Amino acid sequence: MLRLGIIGTNWITQQFISAAHETRQYQLTSVYSRHLQTAETFAKDYGEVAIYTDLSTFFASEDIDVVYIASPNALHYEQSKQALQTGKHVIVEKPAVSTLKEWEDLLALAKEKQCFIFEAARNIHEANFQQVKELLPTPDKIEGATLSFMKYSSRYDLVKAGEVPNIFSPKFSGGALMDLGIYVVYAAVALFGKPTQVQYTARKIKTEVDGMGTLIFHYPDFQVTLLTGKIIDSFLPSEIYLAEGTIILDAINSIESIRYFDRKTQEVTVIDVEKEENPMVEEAMDFANVMLQPTKGLYQKQYLYWQDLGRIVHEIMEQMRLENDIIFPADRKI
Repeated sequence: MLRLGIIGTNWITQQFISAAHETRQYQLTSVYSRHLQTAETFAKDYGEVAIYTDLSTFFASEDIDVVYIASPNALHYEQSKQALQTGKHVIVEKPAVSTLKEWEDLLALAKEKQCFIFEAARNIHEANFQQVKELLPTPDKIEGATLSFMKYSSRYDLVKAGEVPNIFSPKFSGGALMDLGIYVVYAAVALFGKPTQVQYTARKIKTEVDGMGTLIFHYPDFQVTLLTGKIIDSFLPSEIYLAEGTIILDAINSIESIRYFDRKTQEVTVIDVEKEENPMVEEAMDFANVMLQPTKGLYQKQYLYWQDLGRIVHEIMEQMRLENDIIFPADRKI
């Protein structure tokens, strides 16, 4: 059983705790918040849980094996680093870091401390995503793809009113690419590998981050178009174009429907899928397997794959940001 400590008291933290408990591999033991009342209110539904308002004391606790971090993006690196330095495993919400260097630093520190660090890129851990990977033919029979995830954020109303909420602030490593675009970037890299060339046409908003944008990944024989945004709503499906048909997905961030259109027969086949009620259960289980059985070859192979996937994703995202003059404080430390 993994003793779980959490940083962040928002809805996504509640969802992860529920998923973690559902796996029966974790038990929440500790909650950190800067504000005592916030921590107490959050923790009251979880029985006997230790409450902390000092991070150093929180990380020093001997009742924590793994820390789940869901604070503002720009805080992820330092908090993950502090957790690893005290011998704790880390599960950090996407985006785990602001730059590739930060990711490399955390991987090196985790290895030194004999700990594990995981980026909670939830969609690539789902069984339905794995089904899509298995449906793909060899690259020479792939003609391209369009992957989309665009959803209006109510916090954009605050931007319109002249405020700068964290999710739209360069100070906190915000913007559409960092928040929602990372889902489509992870999906594209996991499905098709590292592209040979990338482009990002971003629509910047007055806070100096991207509100929406279009990415194009170039591969030797095809291109993949990625759509992301937090200032509009889109109901487009995601599609993968094959030499003999098309794979149609209801969404790429959380797949609940997979269909295959056969061009020759003009028929559409519905692929059976199974969907967890809580979309974070599968990643929580994957992470627990690695932490609880660190010497098992299969889980070690998966862990190394996630590390490499993260390297490619953060290299791409950093490059695309900088080419669009979206600058974070972390960029000035490189």
